[in-house]
Amino acid sequence: MKQSKKSKLPLLFWCCIVSFFVCVSCNQEEIKRPQSLKLSENFVNPIGFYNANPTFSWQLPVSEDIKSQSAYQIVVASSANLLPNNPDLWDSKKQKSSQSTFVKYQGSELQSRQKVFWQVRYWNQDEKASDWSDINTFELGLLHNADWKAKWAGLDTAKDSIKGVRKFLMHRPQYLRKGFELSSDVASARLYITAKGVFDVHLNGKNVSDDVMPPGWTPYNHRIETLTYDVTRFLETGNNAIAVELASGWHSGRISRRTALYDNFSSPKILCQLEITMKDGSKQTIISDESWKGTTNGPIRLASIYDGEVYDSNFEIPNWRNAEFDDVSWETLEAESMSFDVKHEPKRHHTVKNKTIIDDVELISAHDNLAIFDLKQNMVGVPKLKVPMKKGDTLKIRFSEMLLADRTFYTKNYRSAHSTDYYIASKDGVIEYTPKFTFHGFQYVELSGYDEQVKPESNWVQGLVQHTDFEDKGTFTSSHDKLNQLQENITWGLRGNFFDIPTDCPQRDERLGWTGDAQVIAPTALFNYDTHAFWTAWLQSLRENQSEHKNGLVPFIVPDVLQNKNGGSGWGDACVIVPWDIYNITGDITVLEESYESAKKWVGYYQSKVKKKPYIPIMHSFGDWLQPYPSETLKKANRGDTPKELINTAYFAHSAHLISKIAGVLGKTDDEKKYAALYKTVANAFENEFFDENGKFKQDRQTQTSYLLGIYFDLFKPETKLKAQNHLLEEIKNADYHLGTGFLGTPLLPKVLDDMGEIDLMYKILFKETYPSWFYSINQGATTMWERWNSYSKADGYNPQSMNSLNHYAYGAIGQWMYERIAGLASLEPGYKKIRIAPLPNAEFLTSASASVKTPYGNASSSWKIENSTFNLDVVIPPNTTAEIQIPYGIQDNLIVNGSAFKETSNLKLISSDSNSIKIVAEPGTYNFQTKI
Repeated sequence: MKQSKKSKLPLLFWCCIVSFFVCVSCNQEEIKRPQSLKLSENFVNPIGFYNANPTFSWQLPVSEDIKSQSAYQIVVASSANLLPNNPDLWDSKKQKSSQSTFVKYQGSELQSRQKVFWQVRYWNQDEKASDWSDINTFELGLLHNADWKAKWAGLDTAKDSIKGVRKFLMHRPQYLRKGFELSSDVASARLYITAKGVFDVHLNGKNVSDDVMPPGWTPYNHRIETLTYDVTRFLETGNNAIAVELASGWHSGRISRRTALYDNFSSPKILCQLEITMKDGSKQTIISDESWKGTTNGPIRLASIYDGEVYDSNFEIPNWRNAEFDDVSWETLEAESMSFDVKHEPKRHHTVKNKTIIDDVELISAHDNLAIFDLKQNMVGVPKLKVPMKKGDTLKIRFSEMLLADRTFYTKNYRSAHSTDYYIASKDGVIEYTPKFTFHGFQYVELSGYDEQVKPESNWVQGLVQHTDFEDKGTFTSSHDKLNQLQENITWGLRGNFFDIPTDCPQRDERLGWTGDAQVIAPTALFNYDTHAFWTAWLQSLRENQSEHKNGLVPFIVPDVLQNKNGGSGWGDACVIVPWDIYNITGDITVLEESYESAKKWVGYYQSKVKKKPYIPIMHSFGDWLQPYPSETLKKANRGDTPKELINTAYFAHSAHLISKIAGVLGKTDDEKKYAALYKTVANAFENEFFDENGKFKQDRQTQTSYLLGIYFDLFKPETKLKAQNHLLEEIKNADYHLGTGFLGTPLLPKVLDDMGEIDLMYKILFKETYPSWFYSINQGATTMWERWNSYSKADGYNPQSMNSLNHYAYGAIGQWMYERIAGLASLEPGYKKIRIAPLPNAEFLTSASASVKTPYGNASSSWKIENSTFNLDVVIPPNTTAEIQIPYGIQDNLIVNGSAFKETSNLKLISSDSNSIKIVAEPGTYNFQTKI
């Protein structure tokens, strides 16, 4: 039966609609939405964000149909309801670009407190559009000093402070509170807070955050970091209370040999602004001012970063954090308006957190009311204790990294750091205690003063591992147990010394941000952990301290509490080297833009130190710090045997060279040429001054580092370089194939030997068991990196010098070579846009190795093993990248890829093949390569 035309139209209409939705559904299934959306330096949906001009990043999903991005579109709005079709802040429109990382915001000006919503979509290599991503957000903090109505408030603890170690004043911790009433239900609330000191804040008896010792450490005379907390859930209609515990921390406590820059006599204070929006639309703001009350008669009697904490439970104040507490007898706080000379800005990296608990603890001795516990890992943080005590007794808690031969504590290397906590019991029973305003570097805990009627148990002690809150980024493992232990020691050393800033050590009376240590470890740190924001925040502090010196000097430590008026080669160069490393590993050009003028000023400092000999700066240098077998004695021996003038000149040239490269990236062509010419001129002066016509170092005492600096920094003419390389090999042979390098030379050694093709020699050096070597400390029981190659030996005991940290990350710089060349995973173009997979096996030492890295584009990995005369290589290449893969064995004819004989495809292109290796360019995907050895 025929249908009429009238009846056909609706049927045709519905068929078209169904077909349309089927096609859309298929398209969405095939072209998946972007994922892993991140803001500048990898923040995810932050509140209290620091940057009103952020960058946006995303990843393409792993799919056979998605190899690369041909275009993108970002939309940004003040409300989620406006996305994606009506963005009122910014619409990038369709941008034909493969860029999916660090795309700069170019929309309307953003303001303090503003909440912003954003989405992104992309077009794949076939011009097919993805669906829009999930909506991500960020909320800005208080960006300007003028946003603050609060006052700096606190008690005057300077007038009655206690004399501590070395006559430094110690301030009693303060207990501060403010009661207030809310007449309506709360819709939202933000707590903006910081301190001159460190704090812990509660609302209505509940802890607002799990941050450890916020706000952290900056050059307080330039900038104080502020924090933002969403506290909506803590508030209620009626009576409320905000309560703050406040201690000295880095601001008002004992820190190294500092001057009065951060006045030790200045009492700690808080700056607090609670902004509340009610459901009826009204607003209420609670600020720190003279209306607050406080006391120092709380249970934390003393708290010091170096010296520990004293907790007396007899002074506990029941319910003081709650609204119903009566504080009428407490003192009124002193308050002062903010100084506009110091910037108050949102914290630009993550706070310190409790990251791991060590509970595999061994009780190794117990006698005479004293027990020693071994946590089996040198760690940084505090103990978490559950100990039986008698009323009135004092529990003494001591720490040590290692034990002496008689099984007592080795604490000489803590120097003047007392590093001891005390707990005074107010009643009989099991006490639970975790120190709050200090941290320690330790493996062993000694308890004394517990209930002597009770036999100690291993579960009395746990280790609370604390460090800046960053996530794991890379992994490395191999077939060799000691190499794996070296990787463990590197990562524990990094975590232990990343306590808000990169410190040199976590246990003694120092714990400072030494710039030289930082610049040598930055690449290894960036492989192992997502420390992007951590480093850029510290570089801001570096620039602030540099600004104090008109001649461009970069201080030895940042924040600069030493106030030394000299700059050090290899140390101050952190202002150039660290930004360059960050850029190459992350692809973030912002760090180059922020650091560019600072880098130029530092090279200007070198130029100002050139006196009699052209291009040879005469300035301070720590030398090749802690080089083994130094010829000098006592303290001068720490600087090694490579002359400081050689080191000064080498780094002068190197920093000029890097600035030339940075200028090229930033499009500053005049500067690119200017600094390239300066680099070549300084390099020529370096060769002529320190090396003869045969490429030999003109000093009787030859050093590996003198050659390494010249070769790696490319300071020789080509013909001289070859001669210098031979002299380097001779020096290594003279050292019985051991390294002979300190802080500056060690990171360069594997890179130079790699470039020379001396891979087997580098393996031989790396796998040495005797002093000096990386495995030497492992053979002595190390679980972290050590400050000295010979900090301890089972035969001779501890190095007699007091400067002997057993947790010091500098020599962990070998980790970069382990990732990039043993496992073979490296960034060939900034940010892993192009990846190099080029493992360098040595069957004498290893049968397998693998590494993985969370690149800005997704996970990448390289894993190889040698088995039955076959070399297997497994590779993962993330979307929107390409990889250059070099297979070190076999020839093209016997190469198997994913189970089949190799042939060129759209995904795999042959570059070259010879009797030694095969080189291939690969598109994103997962591959297995096999070849006979």
